[in-house]
Amino acid sequence: MVLKDGPITLRPIKPRDQNAWREVNRRNRDWLRPWEATVPPPAPGGPVARRPTYRQMVRHLRSEAHAGRMMPFVIEYEGRLVGQLTVAGITWGSMCSGHVGYWVDQDVAGRGVMPTAVALAVDHCFHTVGLHRIEVCIRPENGPSRRVVEKLGFREEGLRPRYLHIDGAWRDHLIYVLTAEEVPDSLLQRWHRTRPPRKIE
Repeated sequence: MVLKDGPITLRPIKPRDQNAWREVNRRNRDWLRPWEATVPPPAPGGPVARRPTYRQMVRHLRSEAHAGRMMPFVIEYEGRLVGQLTVAGITWGSMCSGHVGYWVDQDVAGRGVMPTAVALAVDHCFHTVGLHRIEVCIRPENGPSRRVVEKLGFREEGLRPRYLHIDGAWRDHLIYVLTAEEVPDSLLQRWHRTRPPRKIE
């Protein structure tokens, strides 16, 4: 499935995205490092875990997608790959929830790309897939990422101490939440109504 709004597109990640994905990730290494998940040290005598290769990552993401537990997207801006957004931890039954994680190329930060991408994903989750609750977990120090969800009207629900292993240590995360009742029409339309006008250069 492809989700689109103007120059911004969400589409499933593919093996052939490898070169573009690696180029964007390499160029943004220093900018992304403080917020990226890392592999914790092994338990004494336990196996040493390593970060997957791109192809291993895509195989895992696509396998989880086929099982209905994940929706892995790349973000395109004006036809160019500029980031990644994943709806993960999808749970059905009495919960019907998932959580969203994302990153974006610093070159397009501040242009409304990420709020638009998140709004597209949330609308798809609520109105097409049938989820009820979406969470976004963000380090308290990550001001730009917090502004993304605050612009979209996510509620801050609390702090999860030492929640994820990020940048070499277990880090606290703030939990931001939206439920389907809070977005009866379209989060994307609400974002368009409330976003500040673009400056004419």
